[in-house]
Amino acid sequence: MTTLASGTDTLTRDALTVLQPGFTGTTAPDWLLRRLGEGLASVGLFGRNIASPGQLAALTAQLRAERDDVLVAIDEEGGDVTRLEVRNGSSFPGNHALGAVDDVELTQQVAHELGRRLAACGVNLNWAPSADVNSDPRNPVIGVRSFGADTGLAARHTAAYVTGLQSAGVAACTKHFPGHGDTAVDSHHALPRIDVSAEVLAERELAPFRAAIAAGTRAVMSAHILVPALDPDRPATLSRRVLTGLLRDELGYDGLIVTDGMEMRAIAGTYGIERGSVLAIAAGADAICVGGGLADDATVLRLRDALVSAVRSGELPEERLAEAADRVRALARWAGTAGHAADDTHGTEIGLHAARRALTVTAAPGLGDPATFKPLTEPPYVAALTPVANIAVGDETPWGVAAELIHLLPGTVTGSFAAGDGPESEAGENAGRAALQAAGPRRIVAVVRDEHRHPWMASALDTLLAARPDTVVVEMGVPQAAPRGALHIATHGAARVCGRAAAEVIAGVMGR
Repeated sequence: MTTLASGTDTLTRDALTVLQPGFTGTTAPDWLLRRLGEGLASVGLFGRNIASPGQLAALTAQLRAERDDVLVAIDEEGGDVTRLEVRNGSSFPGNHALGAVDDVELTQQVAHELGRRLAACGVNLNWAPSADVNSDPRNPVIGVRSFGADTGLAARHTAAYVTGLQSAGVAACTKHFPGHGDTAVDSHHALPRIDVSAEVLAERELAPFRAAIAAGTRAVMSAHILVPALDPDRPATLSRRVLTGLLRDELGYDGLIVTDGMEMRAIAGTYGIERGSVLAIAAGADAICVGGGLADDATVLRLRDALVSAVRSGELPEERLAEAADRVRALARWAGTAGHAADDTHGTEIGLHAARRALTVTAAPGLGDPATFKPLTEPPYVAALTPVANIAVGDETPWGVAAELIHLLPGTVTGSFAAGDGPESEAGENAGRAALQAAGPRRIVAVVRDEHRHPWMASALDTLLAARPDTVVVEMGVPQAAPRGALHIATHGAARVCGRAAAEVIAGVMGR
C-alpha cells in the first residue's frame, strides 16, 4: 500500500495525534519514536511491554525523550486484569472484591496506591475503572471486573476509584460506555447486543458513568456494543447518537473519549479498523485505541492515511478531527501538570488488606460452621478447575491459591483440570475423577472460577464432593453458585492477593 507523505502538516499531525497504538518489545522501536516526532501523542502499553518497574520507567523515559508530553496509557485494572504484574498476579484486588467490601474510602485508597505505582513508572493514563454493572451473571468478559450487580454500589465505587487514581496524577478512563454488563457475548469475538429500554439504561447502566463524570474522570472509553434503544444501526463506538448525543450533550461530558481496541472482532470483523476509525472520530470519539493485537508501523500508517483521506474526501469534517486532537493535547497538558503523590501513606499492604476484607467464608448446609473449621496442617492437593481465560484477562497471568499454599504449607501439590472434548457433564466427571486420582489421600482444595457459567466445572465439583465431602472449595470468580464443600471461600477475584487471603484462611495463618 502506498502511504501519504509523512509531512508535518496540521492535518497529518492531527490524524497521528488521535491514535493510541501499541507496539511489541520492552524498548520503544525506531518507528514509534519517529511517529512521536511527527505528531503521535499517545502510546498504549500491554503486558508484553513490561518486565519490571525499572524497565518500565526506562521505557517511558525513552518515549518522553522524544516527546515530553506523550500520554502513556495502560490497561491496569488491578485484580484479574493486570499489566504491571502480568507474570505474577496483581498486588491489588479487582473491582468485584472492592464492591464486596463496600467501603468507598478503601476503594479510593487502593486506586490511589495503584495510581502512585503507575505514576512512578511514568504512566499517566489508565484505561480503568470498569464502571459496568454486571447485571447478566453469564457475562463472559466483565464479571469480577465490575464492582457488582447493584447500580448504586457500582456508581459510588466508580467515583471513589476515579478520585483515588487521579489524586496520584494518573488520568482515569472510565469504561465501557454506555455499559457492557448486560451482555452474554465478548466483544473481543463478536458484536454484543443489549435489548433493554432507554429507561432501564438510564437508571442502571448510565448511573456509574454519571458518577464518574461528577468525580471528574478525564477520559471515558466506548464499548463495542449495539444498543438498539439508543442506536439500532451502529455500535456505541461508531454511534453519534451515543457518543455525542448521549455522552456529550445529555450527560454533559467534555473530556477525552477513547475507543476500545479497534482490532476487536466486534469492529474489525464488521467494519474493518480503517473504516471503523473514521466512523468513530466522526461519531465523537477523540482517540483510537489499537494495538492489543495489531502493533506495528504499518497499522499506524493505515489509520493515519484513512483519517486524512476521509477529511480530504469530505466524509470526516476537518474541524471534528482537529477538535479530537485538541482534546488529546488537553489531557496531555493536564497529565504534565497534575504531578503525582510521592507518599506511601497506605503502603504496599493496602491491596492484601482489601483482599482479606473481601473474603466470604461459608460452608454447605449440614457440613458445619466455618467458625469451627480446623485449618489444614498437612500439605493438601490443590485441584484447579481452569476455564478458558477471556482476552482482557489473558492466560499468561497466574491465578489460584496453590502458590500461596505452597508458601504456607510446603509440600502442597497442585494440578490443573479443564473441560475436554465431548459433553460438558462427561468432561466434568472426567476432570473430577482425574483430580481424585491425582490427590490420593491428601485433603483436596478445589479452586473454581465462575462455576455458575461452566457446567463441566459444576459436574467436576459434584464428582469431587461425592467422594470427598471434606473438600475445601475456593471460588475466585463471581460467587453466583450456591456455596458447597466443608468450607467455601469466595474471594471475588483471582488476583494474587486474593489467593493469598484465601490460603491464609485454609492454613489458619490469617494476617501473617
